[in-house]
Parts: sequence; C-alpha cells; structure tokens
Amino acid sequence: MSFDPSTYDFDRFLRYDDMVIWLQHAAERRPDLITLETYGHSYEGRKLWVAAITDSSTGSHESKPAHWVDANIHAVEVTGGVAALHLIHHLMTGAETNDPMVVQALRTRTFYVAPRVNPDGVEAALADRPMFHRSSVRSWPWTDGHRWPGLHAEDVDGDGRILTMRIADPDGSWVEHPDDPRVMVPVPLDGMTDRPRYRLLAEGRVVDYDGYTVPTPRDPSGLDLNRNFPAGWSTTVTGSGDHPMSEPEIDALVRAVRARTNVCGYNAYHTFGGVLLRPSSTKPDSSLSPADVWTWNEFGKRGTELTGYKVHSVYEDFTWDKSDVMSGAGDDWAYEHLGVYSWTTEFWDVIHHATGERAHTFIWYEGPTPEQELAVARWTDRHAPGSYVPWRAFDHPDLGPIEIGGCDVFHTWTNPPLSWLKKEVVPHAEFAVHQALASPRLEIGELKAESLGANTWRVVLGVANTGWLPTDISGLARKSNLVLPMTVEIRVPNGEVIGTPARVKLGQLEGRAAFRLNGGAMSDGTPDRVRHEWIVSAASGTEIEVEARHVRAGRTSVRMVLEG
Repeated sequence: MSFDPSTYDFDRFLRYDDMVIWLQHAAERRPDLITLETYGHSYEGRKLWVAAITDSSTGSHESKPAHWVDANIHAVEVTGGVAALHLIHHLMTGAETNDPMVVQALRTRTFYVAPRVNPDGVEAALADRPMFHRSSVRSWPWTDGHRWPGLHAEDVDGDGRILTMRIADPDGSWVEHPDDPRVMVPVPLDGMTDRPRYRLLAEGRVVDYDGYTVPTPRDPSGLDLNRNFPAGWSTTVTGSGDHPMSEPEIDALVRAVRARTNVCGYNAYHTFGGVLLRPSSTKPDSSLSPADVWTWNEFGKRGTELTGYKVHSVYEDFTWDKSDVMSGAGDDWAYEHLGVYSWTTEFWDVIHHATGERAHTFIWYEGPTPEQELAVARWTDRHAPGSYVPWRAFDHPDLGPIEIGGCDVFHTWTNPPLSWLKKEVVPHAEFAVHQALASPRLEIGELKAESLGANTWRVVLGVANTGWLPTDISGLARKSNLVLPMTVEIRVPNGEVIGTPARVKLGQLEGRAAFRLNGGAMSDGTPDRVRHEWIVSAASGTEIEVEARHVRAGRTSVRMVLEG
C-alpha cells in the first residue's frame, strides 16, 4: 500500500522512503516556509535530509538566528524522529492557524530539523525482521563484516520483534516473577530459591556456539555515532570509531551545523528516560560557567512545565562511574565547540506511566526493580496489549530447544506504545519554539542623518539585541572567543565615507538575560545597545543603506534618503 503523507498522524514510525515522501509533501505544501536540503549520505548511501523552516517573506533562513534539532542518531530510538517531524508539522499548522508564538518565531527565527541522522540503523530496526544495532550498521572495529562468535541480536522466529530468549540453567541468574511468569526477576543474592532458574539472552543468533559459552562481541552493537563527535573523543569510549568524525553521518552533521553559523541552540532527540539532559558529560558543574548552568536551568523550567521532563546534568546525575565518562557526544560538541546551549531529550519513561514515579537516573545501568517491571507489564496489558509475551517453545538454530517471550522492549521501554506516541512528542515542539525565541536578534532602533553642509552628513545608527540571550550566546563562547563580533556597514552610492571605514566591528551585545544577573539591582543600563556614527559625503537626495550583521543574531538593514 502506498503511503499517503497527508494522513500521517504521528502514530507510527516511518520507514526511510515514507519519511522522505512526508518531508517532500510538507515542502510542496508550504514552499514559503520550508526548504529541503541534503547535507550528506549515510554509510549505505542514503541521503541525509535537513529542513529549514522560516517565513521567507521576512528574510531567508540564513539571515535569522536559528535553532537546530536532530534525531535518530541511535538506531532503535525512533520516537525522536517522530518528534522531529511533529515539530515541522507544529510550525506549519501554527502558521496556518495564526498561533502567535509560532508566527513570531517563523517571522524572526529559523528552525533547522534533521529528522534522521542515522537512516541505515533505523531501517534495520524497523525492518520486517528487525536487527539490533546500537547506531551505525558499519562493521566495526573489524571491518571485513565477519560475524564474530557470540550473540547477535535479531528477530530469529520471524514475528517482527526482538524479544528475549530464556534457557533453563541451574546456574542461571533469573526466575519467573511469582505474580507474572512473563516477568523475570533476579535470583536472590544468596542463591536460595526453589523455582526453576534461567539464563536470559536477547533474541538473536549465536555464531559458532560451543555448547557452553555465549560471548557478547562488540561488533553487533558496534559503532556509537553519538561517541564520534570531536568533543573529548577518546579510544577508551565504547563505539567511538576510528577517529573523530570518522563516520559519514557525523562528518556530514558536524559540517552541516558548522556551515549554518546562525545556529544559536541545539537539541538532539533520543530515548529513553523522560528527561532533559544537558552538558557536560565529562565535567562537573563546578568547572562550568555558573551563568551558563543558570541559563540552562532557566530554559529547563519551561521545558519541565511543558513536558514534565526534569533537567539533569549528564555528568552529575547520569554518569555511573565518573572515572569512565561518556565523551564524544553531540550535545557536548555543540556547547564546547560552538558555545551554544545544547540538550539531549530522552523521550519516554514507561515507569512513570505505570507507577507515577520517575525512573531513577541510573536506570540505564541498574535496570528497573522487579516491582517496577511488574507494574509496567500490567500497565501494558491495559494500554498496549501484547507487549509482554508469554514464553513459548522454540527450536533455535544454534542453541536448540529454548523459549522466546518476555517484553517487546522496542515498543515498551525504548519507545512508547503506538497509542501513546503522539501524546508523548507533542509538547516538545512548543519547547523548541520557546528556545528559538530566546535567541539573540539584531534590530536597528535608530537611524538619522544630520546635514553638516556642503553635501556632508553625520549618520547615526543605533542597534539593539532584542533577544534574551547575548549575541555570542554563552559564557563559554565569550571566554573562548568562539563567535565573531557584530559588524555594521554603510553604503553610499555615488558618495564616500570620510575618515573612518564604511564597515566596522562593534563587538557583542548582551541580551535580556543579563538583566537577571545584575545582583537584583533595578538599573539595567544599555549593554544590549550600541551606537555608531559615520561622516559621509553625498548629494542631497541620495539613498543610503545601513546594515547590521552578526553571524548568530542575524542581519537587518534600513534605507534612508539624505535630506535637509
């Protein structure tokens, strides 16, 4: 059945070809708002797409401050891609219904949305017989594609899901939950139990099984594209690749963001956890600019109000072993190398829905408690029947007689059940708009000319940053001199500028955020404004143009006629 993009309601995960059709349909529907570009190719040769969304009647996308969103860098975390497409939809429909925040954002800002950073891995995850990859499908660290001995997660029985295999084993670490045999719980620490014990494996093939051991080699999960960014990249980090930006998807992404110098904020969409993660992944908050941490938390207040997701530092709250940090991530790169406030949104916390309590911050290491998993199983029975599967006998091609069943992790823990998908992603579009509207924005507030006689004029320009953030965005950017200064330029046809350059540098301008960090004094001053004068020689009646330009805060120009 052919895909009709006009009927898509963000209630399922799109395969790559259907996603491209949806993007092209959106661009054809609103060519005044959406420009589609490709910024590179994946390892398997698929095009990497980015949509630029802005009101083109008020300026081109590169002329305005911008907010960047990308998704699906990890293969099975497909909720993020749905959220990215919904953001595009939110902007289109907001423009059509005259939503005041959306209209203002599109009039004055740009959104760049890259909905599928890793199309190859997502295709494998969404295949009729899915295969698991952490991220990239490229064979690594062994490049010959050989399937090394051990477990390779994939759909063995052909039912379209990767479940769990259990093998009866008197030394196994798991037993059935007494209230629900689909749920497996740890054997007590003392090993005392009268219930049958099992060894658990992800559903998959076991290459070169020796009848006793099952290695878990690195290559099935392989490369982690979110460890391949050039921020703290290290060979000690699992899946980091051959060198920073060694993978085509990350090389292309870094270059695409860096080429769009107007990017003022960055958000990567992932799953799972139901949290808003911020940098740093490698450093404690005490080593960051206090003003930058404050700014993140100010953004996060609105993010939590809209989504219910709490803000966490990756290092402070989510790093299990602080001597073994998770470097090479996209959000760290955006902050450390570009100096913009960046986020990793981890969608979906099924524990919260099942119990009312939030998953603990070490859930990725410790896993759920038996009580939490039982609650999730019962919740899915009501809201997503079939997510927890009774154990059934299966003659495995490598292991022989086993059982397959348990949780469909992909549709339960990693991503929401489809009936909950749209509800989960919708609030995040408004958070993206909120962040975009906080970006710096240049406006010309004053332009006048005074006749000095003899076709000589004093031209006075006043420029303001009307955004919340400063023009250079962050304290780190300012300290490290990461952002070029604002420039202003006067153009005088058939005339000349006397004594000074026509184009001059005027530094950086504060935003409204600075007025919150002045010790509570109710006296702002004007660190958000600057004034400049030129002396020009031109005949009366000459039309001059003055332009203010900043790589991040946009550009604006005004024309006036010299008279008097």
